[in-house]
Amino acid sequence: MKKDIHPDYRPVVFKDISTDFSILTKSTVKTNETVTWEDGNEYPLMKVEISSASHPFFTGTQKIVDTEGRVERFRKKYAKKED
Repeated sequence: MKKDIHPDYRPVVFKDISTDFSILTKSTVKTNETVTWEDGNEYPLMKVEISSASHPFFTGTQKIVDTEGRVERFRKKYAKKED
């Protein structure tokens, strides 16, 4: 392998901001924030909006995240027109 061409692969904490669920895994993601994990060590922190703790496929609940009106625009655009 060539040296100095691969990204830094290190432990990173991913935190779901909607459920406060966190997981420690390895990643190459770049982040400026850090957090102290359960083992007392400090790791880079990456905040995410959806994880397995909040995604409808894993939770079995339907939750529409519509901050820009996309769902309503879609329904209006593709609504059945009555004759």
